[in-house]
Amino acid sequence: MTKLYFVRHAQPDYRTGEDSTFSLSAEGMEDRMRAAEALRNIPLDICISSPYKRSIDTIIPCAEEHSLKILTDIRLRERDRITNKSNNYEMFKKRWADFSYHEEGGESLGECQKRNIEAIGDILEKYDGKSILIGTHGTALSTIINRYDASFGLEAFMRIINYMPYVVRMDFEGKKYIGMEELAFVAKKFHGQR
Repeated sequence: MTKLYFVRHAQPDYRTGEDSTFSLSAEGMEDRMRAAEALRNIPLDICISSPYKRSIDTIIPCAEEHSLKILTDIRLRERDRITNKSNNYEMFKKRWADFSYHEEGGESLGECQKRNIEAIGDILEKYDGKSILIGTHGTALSTIINRYDASFGLEAFMRIINYMPYVVRMDFEGKKYIGMEELAFVAKKFHGQR
């Protein structure tokens, strides 16, 4: 069985750059230890992350505890968007109702899901039977879960929107999805950004 341990990043400081370079907030730096604690006694073989700074910074303690080098895959990045100002419930409803919908110059949930699932497929093929730590993002992870469990939709996304970090394990036999378990999360106040 292949086990994918997804860690959605801890709380970023949205004032520290652009989407790919946001640093973790002071709270996020502390909270990332919850992810490391949740995975401390779990054998991990490989570590792969979105190249975005907040994702890498969140999993550094866990990767170091397991003596793992962090590999990156650009396909695991967050949904491309022009602005964070369009993150509100009405916009979330639009996106989840129509996976092809996107704001001008942005990326749809369907496009985000497609490239993330391509990355997951490659990971499952290359690391069959391994336990893999994956640094990810809220929307990206939500579209991955949705691909394997269609009941994960808008309401499930809204339930986890403030979980930073959020740790889940997804199990696979080959590329066949077996199930998922939530392992840990830290609930944060929603700031309208992801």
